[in-house]
Amino acid sequence: MSGTDGQIANQTPAKPPMAPWKIYVIAIAPVLLTLVLGQIATFPNLEPWYAGLRKPHFNPPNAVFGPVWTLLYALMAFAIWRVLNLPKETVGKGLGVTLFYIQLALNAAWSWLFFGAHSPLLGLVNIVIQLFFIVLTVSVFRRLDRVAALCMVPLLGWVAFATLLNFSIWKLNG
Repeated sequence: MSGTDGQIANQTPAKPPMAPWKIYVIAIAPVLLTLVLGQIATFPNLEPWYAGLRKPHFNPPNAVFGPVWTLLYALMAFAIWRVLNLPKETVGKGLGVTLFYIQLALNAAWSWLFFGAHSPLLGLVNIVIQLFFIVLTVSVFRRLDRVAALCMVPLLGWVAFATLLNFSIWKLNG
């Protein structure tokens, strides 16, 4: 027998895992923190250190990075928000959330390794690992929420490009 909302009688619908405002905070705050931490490490090192490095011909102008990362961070926040809104009992949700926050932490660390430590080699080691975790995150998100996975695909593409760029800068300046 079914109830008026399509649920089977005596069965309660799945509830969101927590209050909506908490989900917003858990989704947005770490992404914003990553953005700010990255800027703190990057901006003071653009001149003269980064400007003095030899770069490959396909290196985008500095003005491209801000808008691209703003879009990528917005997409990441939306993706994790969607996953966090899944019911607690969703199989794979914990893994997806964990992978997301690992790749996000690696994202923040990259700026400190590459720019802060003035080390394209440390940045390269980080970004290869980061790329691996982004691939895993997209794969798990694909099983949890297709839209969340699609929101992570531009990040995957950009970080793959950034890996090539980081490698090239390391080779040209090593």
